[in-house]
Amino acid sequence: MKRLIATIIALAVFLGVAFNVEKKQEESKNKMPTVAILQTLSHPALDQIHQGIVDGLKEEGFVNGKTMKIDYQNAQGDQSNLKTMSDRFVQEKASVLIGIATPAVQSLANENSKIPITMGAVSDPVGTGLVKTLEKPGGTVSGVMHKEPVAAQVKLIREFMPDLKNIGVIYTSSDDSSTAEYKEFKKLAEKVGITVKTYTITSTNDIDQVSATMASEVQAVYVPSDNTVASGFSTLVKNTNAKNIPIFPGVDSMIKGGGVATVSVSQYELGKLTGKMAAQELRGKNPATMPVETVKKGSTVINQKQADKLGLKVPASAIKQANEKGEIIK
Repeated sequence: MKRLIATIIALAVFLGVAFNVEKKQEESKNKMPTVAILQTLSHPALDQIHQGIVDGLKEEGFVNGKTMKIDYQNAQGDQSNLKTMSDRFVQEKASVLIGIATPAVQSLANENSKIPITMGAVSDPVGTGLVKTLEKPGGTVSGVMHKEPVAAQVKLIREFMPDLKNIGVIYTSSDDSSTAEYKEFKKLAEKVGITVKTYTITSTNDIDQVSATMASEVQAVYVPSDNTVASGFSTLVKNTNAKNIPIFPGVDSMIKGGGVATVSVSQYELGKLTGKMAAQELRGKNPATMPVETVKKGSTVINQKQADKLGLKVPASAIKQANEKGEIIK
């Protein structure tokens, strides 16, 4: 009988300890800071940024499920989704908000004025009103600027096509970031004697018709960092291939899909830097005083197979650059 009582007591103690451990684990989990990540839509470039963010946070000691919780939402290009998801993050009182691409960051900023926001690759943070200056953002938003080496891209296009007279640029008219990049490209291209023809779209539904028209009117095509065009890139490539027109994208993620070549910063590294800046905000740093950062060095990426298909000779200078820092897809 005594043995039975002792066993019962031991079991009760064990269950009590187990319950307390479980309770403490649950309490600890509930006390973890929440990092809310809002992605504008799905495509390779933004997916790479997302992965970089997670890895950047991890390198700073913030591991999902252990030292913080990630609430990740993808709006799939829908403006109403962006607003709903942004509002949800604010209501759940996330510790830090991260937006991947300009529309996501703008949506978070519109719904929130107190929680720190980290920009995940925004091309024109000052022009879009997200920050006052790059050195002193002055509000709840700071983070990473996506600045492509447009001058190097123009130079690369010239190396591939020294006799190029005109080039078409297709971008989304409502996308502030791609518009800013288009304007920079136009200025630099026309400075070296290339006429720039402009073709704008409002959604992926426009890409087929607009790109078909463009392909019959230009010698080459340039695509800035544009999420909408990236989503319908295969349609663009179909129409330009039909006319033997090369595409020179602004980001490396479009090269495997049919672009010929580019000089581009790594989307993954942009994400990693974003994650590290978010970690600083989690530790209490004020975004108002955090200078906007960027990845400065680009890499040359060449699609040899696509160049061969279009009968375009890859210049030795470009091959050298890609071999030194970059990639040649064969």
